[in-house]
Parts: sequence; structure tokens; C-alpha cells
Amino acid sequence: MAATPPSSERTGADTAAAAASAVRPGRGFVVLLAALVAFQAISTDLYLPSLPAITVDLATDIEAVQLTLSLFLIGFGTGQLVWGALSDRFGRRPVLLAGLAVYLLSTLACAFAPSIGLLVLFRLLQGASACAAVVLGRAVVRDLWAPQEAARVLSYLASAMALAPMAGPVLGGWLTETWGWRANFLALALFGALVLAASWRLLGETNRLRDPDALHPRRLLGGCRIILADPVFRSHALAAAFVYSGIFTFISGSSYVLIELAGLSPRLYGLAFASAAFGYMLGSLAGGRLNRRLAIAGLLRVGALVAVAAAGSGFLVSLLLPPGFITIVLPVFAYMFGAGFVLPAAMAGAIGPFPERAGAASALLGFVQLLVAASVGVAVAALYDGTARPMTGILALAALATLLAAFSAARRPAARR
Repeated sequence: MAATPPSSERTGADTAAAAASAVRPGRGFVVLLAALVAFQAISTDLYLPSLPAITVDLATDIEAVQLTLSLFLIGFGTGQLVWGALSDRFGRRPVLLAGLAVYLLSTLACAFAPSIGLLVLFRLLQGASACAAVVLGRAVVRDLWAPQEAARVLSYLASAMALAPMAGPVLGGWLTETWGWRANFLALALFGALVLAASWRLLGETNRLRDPDALHPRRLLGGCRIILADPVFRSHALAAAFVYSGIFTFISGSSYVLIELAGLSPRLYGLAFASAAFGYMLGSLAGGRLNRRLAIAGLLRVGALVAVAAAGSGFLVSLLLPPGFITIVLPVFAYMFGAGFVLPAAMAGAIGPFPERAGAASALLGFVQLLVAASVGVAVAALYDGTARPMTGILALAALATLLAAFSAARRPAARR
């Protein structure tokens, strides 16, 4: 059953870990990795077209419904600290299977939530369990590939993962119009069940550097301090956090801007969101192709410059023209293209220096990334004024912060251990 994926940079402990990994490489395994790292995207993007419908059906307001996004991210970010440490102690496979089982149950609870308060609570639990898939999917990649090669692998996974935000809102819009918003959560439960079954069958144990003291409070806090004290980790993690906060700005604000202000139906909104997400897929593919030529530092610089140009032009257009399909989607498409360069490279650069703490480093990366994004999501809802300007303005600020962090990270090359 065991075989080893190729890697030109795997050395030392990485070689031993990969050689001993009980995985079944091939298309099925790659598809599984893509599905794991897509959990956050599919869990947010599928139900985006139903946000206005949830507001009406549960007799609530925009700020309360926004909490189903923001608290999902808070649960997602904080939960990673637990799942990452558990996987460093007990291994990736058993911890992943447990996380997927909890995700399935919490998603079914979301589908039948009778009030906005319970929906927010179940979304918090859903986020806290969904993060197991993403943090452990990234950790598996680090178990098997060295940092530079991991950046290439994550870029290709990100391009495949982009199918989630492309197809999710389209499917979610159709489900909302046909059966109502609860059908979206039933579809997510089915996705979770399929990934759970595939993980049980295809994923062997990849963590051969288990830490028996990973859950000890002093060791856990000490490990976090070591990771956070590393300037390479901090700079790359901030680049990932800021560029994703721009993506989440569009995620959290686009349904109201495009459905309520621009007048798109939920189904057409899904197509608009998919069009923007296609930019991320193209950027990730291009970043994967240019990985060896530009290296992580070059990918960060190029992607951040594209993001700033795109978001800045989008904000200027929103000051002059009313929101519409083209005026909103085209600048976001270009921003997503730049983000496709930045995000995989920043992730690989942050986790790369810590092969013995890949789970903890991946968890801290996700925590920083999603804490920033959740704060931005709250700001988007609080500043909503019936125009597109708050969303496009915050996107431009996120792009500028990404540029500063990316150039700082580029001056600190990721380790090639």
C-alpha cells in the first residue's frame, strides 16, 4: 500500500517520513488532498447566495447573519490550535477522521437550526471541526515535501481547490431557489460524508515525527512561542492573513452588494462569484508553473503588486459608478489572480522551517489568517451603508497590507530543509 511521491528537495527526516508514509499516491490521493484543503472554501461559499434568504426566513438582520460567517472563522481559527497539536501527538489519520465526523454532525445541526442563535452556534462548531481537514491537509503536504516543493504542490492544490468557490455559489444559488437555504447545509453534510469515507480508505499515516509531549501545556505554549518568534513565520503568516482577509471581504460583502444593490438573482450571483473565483484558480496555476523560476519570494512580490493594482482600481470605480456585474467582478477577478500567487507561497514559507512541528505551525498560520479575516468580516457588516464602497475600500486596504507583508517576507527566504 505504501509508496512515496517524488520530491527533488526531500532530505534527512523528510525523506524518512515520506518513505515510511502509508499513503496511496495517485489521482485519488491528490483529489483527497484538494478536498481537504477546500473545506473552508466550500463551507462558506456554498451558502453565500442564501444569506439574504436566511435574514428573511429567520426574521433577523444583516449583522446577525454575518455572525454565521465570522464565528465560523473564529471556530475555524481557534480549533486549528487543538487539531494541529493532537496530530503532532497522535498522528494525522486518527485526528483527521475524528474532525470529519464532528463536521458531519454539526453540519446536519445547521441544516435543521430553528433560530439564528442556534445557527450561529452550530456554525461555530462546524468551523471548529472543518479546520481539522485544512490544517491536517497542509501538514500532510509538509510531511511529504520540502518547503519549495510544498509551495508548488500547494499551488496546484489551490488551483483545484478553486473549483469549490467557483462551483459552490452556483450550486448554492440553485439549491436556494429550488429548495431553500437549508438544502445548502444538507449538501455540505453529503460532501463531509464523502470526504470522511475517502480519508478512511486512502489516507495512511504520514507523521513519523510524533511528539509525545505535544499536548503538554508548557510544551504546547513553548512550541507556539518558538514558532511565533521566528521572523520567517511571522512575515509569511501576515502575508497569508492579509491577502485572505481581502478574499473574505468579497465573501462576506458580495451577496448583499450583488443581490440587493446590483439586483442579481441568487443563481446569477453564484455565476458572478464563480467568475471572480476563477481568477484565483488561474493565479494558482500560474504560480505553480512559475514556482521554480520565481521562488517563494518572487511569487509573493508579483502577486501582491497585482492585488494592489486590482483592488485600488476597483475602489476608484466604486466611487464613480454604481455596483454591477462588471464593475465589481472584474477588479475582484484580478485581485484573486494575484492572491493565487501569494497565498500558497506564503503558506509554504510559513510552515517550511518547522518539519518537526508542521501541525502546530500550520495551526498557528490558520489561526492568524482567520482571526484577521473574521475581524475584517465584522467590519464589512458594520460599515455596510447601502453602497459597494465599504467592501471595495476594505479590499484595497487588505491589498496594501498584503504588499507590505509580502515584501517583508520576501526579505526572509523560507528554509529549504
